[in-house]
Amino acid sequence: MNNSIADAVITRLGTHGDGIADTPSGPLYVPFTAPGDHIRCTRAGARGLLTEIVTPGPERIAPLCRHFTVCGGCLTQHVSAAAQALWKTALVRTALSQHGIEGPIADIIAAAPHSRRRAVFAARRTNAGVVFGFHEPAGHVIVDLAECPILVPAIASRLDGLRALAGALLSRSGEARFTVADTDTGVDVDVADTKPSFSVEERSAIAGLARAAAIVRLSIAGVPVFETAEPSLTFGRARVALPPGVFLQAVPSAEAAMTALIVKACGKAKRIADLFSGIGTFTFPLAARAEVSAFDSDKPAIEALLAAVKHSSGIKPVTARVRDLYSDPLSVRELSGFDAVVFDPPRAGAGAQAERLAKAQVPVVVAVSCAPGTLARDVRTLIDGGYVLDSVTPVDQFLFSPHVEAVAVLTRLRKRR
Repeated sequence: MNNSIADAVITRLGTHGDGIADTPSGPLYVPFTAPGDHIRCTRAGARGLLTEIVTPGPERIAPLCRHFTVCGGCLTQHVSAAAQALWKTALVRTALSQHGIEGPIADIIAAAPHSRRRAVFAARRTNAGVVFGFHEPAGHVIVDLAECPILVPAIASRLDGLRALAGALLSRSGEARFTVADTDTGVDVDVADTKPSFSVEERSAIAGLARAAAIVRLSIAGVPVFETAEPSLTFGRARVALPPGVFLQAVPSAEAAMTALIVKACGKAKRIADLFSGIGTFTFPLAARAEVSAFDSDKPAIEALLAAVKHSSGIKPVTARVRDLYSDPLSVRELSGFDAVVFDPPRAGAGAQAERLAKAQVPVVVAVSCAPGTLARDVRTLIDGGYVLDSVTPVDQFLFSPHVEAVAVLTRLRKRR
């Protein structure tokens, strides 16, 4: 298709963060544009490559980072916080509407810059040296980061040290993955896809680089090779020692907001099931007032949760089991003993478990998800089974990206016959 020059006015943001202009030949999608922008672009079909901002719109602001438009970590730094809040809320509303759900959506809870405590970086050796950072948008090239305004300072200030560490861990070819988390006791790093083996001298050098970067633990493929303190986080009244590379909620303030919503929704429930519990992010706050049974397929996470239970006081009884809730969801009979169920699955959602819940008689279900589409699907299943959707609260802990978390609260409306 031949390219053409187009003048357009952006009216809204699309699902993936592109600006959308309505034209006689259909929607035109132009990355890095904001609502209200009068732009000029090179058009190829429904896609446009921005060449000029003729008149900036009222929602356009200056981006925070020198890497913006090159680094794929952020797509909407140029859009005002108010416009982004409307966009993220619309993503949740649209996902629900596509499943025939017109639920009550609360005001979005937004995180601030410099707040993300966990990130996964890529690293590669090149002719010019080691590059360490995030990939370009929809590409394989790694942008060598000098700064990152979404990260907590504890991680952003260690980029040079992490790059130096990558130089000692990388093979001649291939790409390594660094999972970096800021914990209560310091920065924890787990590295995958490194060199297959290291000599004694190399291990000594690696330990020195980790110490120089003020990293409290360095693990390679989940096996600690350097440690000065045990990485841990506190949930409710429990201190949980973290397995290497374990999943964490990205932003502490967002985690706190979601926890408050979940605890409030469960109310006076005496027995609660926490499904896809991980290390107990929600388990322990809930256990301050109710007996909790936690389930997750991640064995190290469940082991860490159970170890924390042994050393915690002031909580109700907590049990935890390793269980794949995709292939072996809790049955209707197992669910019958709970007053409330919380589930926070990966992006694929909790389809099989939602089907079982729809047939059970649990009074309250709280669904947490980072994928509005699968959340809406699972909420639809529950509504069809006799639940009513009380509220949905969007939580924007994935700043400047098309991703958004949401917490949905449902209560049983009627019994099934």
